[in-house]
Amino acid sequence: MSTPAPKYSFGFEELQSKDHRLWKSILAEFVGNFILNFFAIGACTQPEDGTFKAFSFGFSIFMAITIVGHLSGGHINPAVTIAMALAGRISLIRMVMYIVAQCMGSAAGTCVLKQLLDEAYHNGLGHTSLAENITELQGMGIEFVLGLLLVLTVFGACDPGKPDNRFIAPFSIGMAVTLGHLGTIRYTGTGMNPARAFGTAFATDRWESHWVYWAGPILGGIVACMIYSQFFEKPMPTPKPIEASDKYRIHAYEREMKKLEIGRDFS
Repeated sequence: MSTPAPKYSFGFEELQSKDHRLWKSILAEFVGNFILNFFAIGACTQPEDGTFKAFSFGFSIFMAITIVGHLSGGHINPAVTIAMALAGRISLIRMVMYIVAQCMGSAAGTCVLKQLLDEAYHNGLGHTSLAENITELQGMGIEFVLGLLLVLTVFGACDPGKPDNRFIAPFSIGMAVTLGHLGTIRYTGTGMNPARAFGTAFATDRWESHWVYWAGPILGGIVACMIYSQFFEKPMPTPKPIEASDKYRIHAYEREMKKLEIGRDFS
């Protein structure tokens, strides 16, 4: 049993190759983040408790991955994208363009919602901010654990050694997002996703402690990538060696095929 070594690439060939579907994938990440911020932030504008908002974020991620996951992998989060690049699963160019698309999609989703709703309903537009008596360092620690949880879930759900997981991957990842919000929404607003935090900061023009919502999840995602790759990833099965009897049958088949070819040449 063995795990293939990561393959790193700048990905310049993807810019022109139709086989890689880079541009469709970038559009998919934009749409996925638009869906997340439009509907989940829409839930934040309503005077409901944290449980209602937590499930709104989880279901939004579930829907977004279900819709676009087959194109881009359904990252919908810069922390996930950076972890995937670190694991050698996507190229550097794809990583950068995904993050740009994710931030633009989140900002677009929040801004469209802002324009569609009267200002009386905005209720802060789901802006992530630290609670009273929560320092920036504490907030980063909370966001670090959130990024760790999410990326561990993503890698576990998408482990190539566990192919059956692909059927429940969107739901598993959505539930990880829900769990993160249930546990921490009171303290940091549960950023968990730098692009989601960027979208609301852009729409409200409030940037205080914004670095916390980038540094925490991304560092947590990087650590999760290393932990899962080194300790949790299920090894790929080693190809079964060909038995001596199988080798004999293969050689006998090849000899018979050569005889038939020679026979055709003389006919």
